[in-house]
Amino acid sequence: MNRHELQLHLQPKICLNTKAVLGAEALIRWQHPEKGLIPPDVFIPFAEQTGFIRVLSLWVVDQAATIWRQWHDAGLNLKIAVNLSAHDLMDRDLPQHLHAILTRHQVPPGAMVLEITEGATMDDPAHAEHILTRLSELGFLLSIDDFGTGYSSLAYLKTLPVHELKIDKSFVLNMQNDLNDAKIVRSIIDLAHNLGMSVVAEGLESAKSWKLLEGLHCNEAQGFFISPPMPAGEFVDWVRDWQAPSVQDEYLNTDFTNIL
Repeated sequence: MNRHELQLHLQPKICLNTKAVLGAEALIRWQHPEKGLIPPDVFIPFAEQTGFIRVLSLWVVDQAATIWRQWHDAGLNLKIAVNLSAHDLMDRDLPQHLHAILTRHQVPPGAMVLEITEGATMDDPAHAEHILTRLSELGFLLSIDDFGTGYSSLAYLKTLPVHELKIDKSFVLNMQNDLNDAKIVRSIIDLAHNLGMSVVAEGLESAKSWKLLEGLHCNEAQGFFISPPMPAGEFVDWVRDWQAPSVQDEYLNTDFTNIL
């Protein structure tokens, strides 16, 4: 894997209430010169098995910091989210490495959201909690990604210095057709808010899902209904051209009786 073949794509994150662009999640892509675009679910497991994931994660953070500076210089005050793996959380030097990268690019830690899956904290919970606490103390925002699909205990969740929960897209994609999925989404939103966290729904792909999430007081969303991931160089123009889709008229009378 040649790092010159890697690039970041950005998927916008939107405030469901104001419809303003809040930032984006940075997603790594590998453009192989012969095999074309190789999806991350193919090469990320290989990177984790070989230990290259730690180098890859630092590269992503460095690129994300560069992108944030470009946003800042263009007058955009947004947040950028990056993903960390379980292997990253085992690195005791991770907090100082990330802080050094952001200091070099003059990016405030509060502008970067670090997304960690539920399972990433479970191999060594005490060590993971220590690393996450250090990152939080440095000013980074922390997010539990793919929430609802892992096996972390609620008792453990309440001890983590986490700022947001991201609802796994498997629940969001079908919530308009499956009452149980909608109830799970509602329960996660209520849980997060009761713990003082914000909530992001991933996998938003329809106007009705937008209206349902808005009615359930979900804070943010991302998904193909808003925009698929795009090359980083296209993002600033996309933000300036962004117009929220109309979801008010058709679903103004959406019935939440069976969900609430």
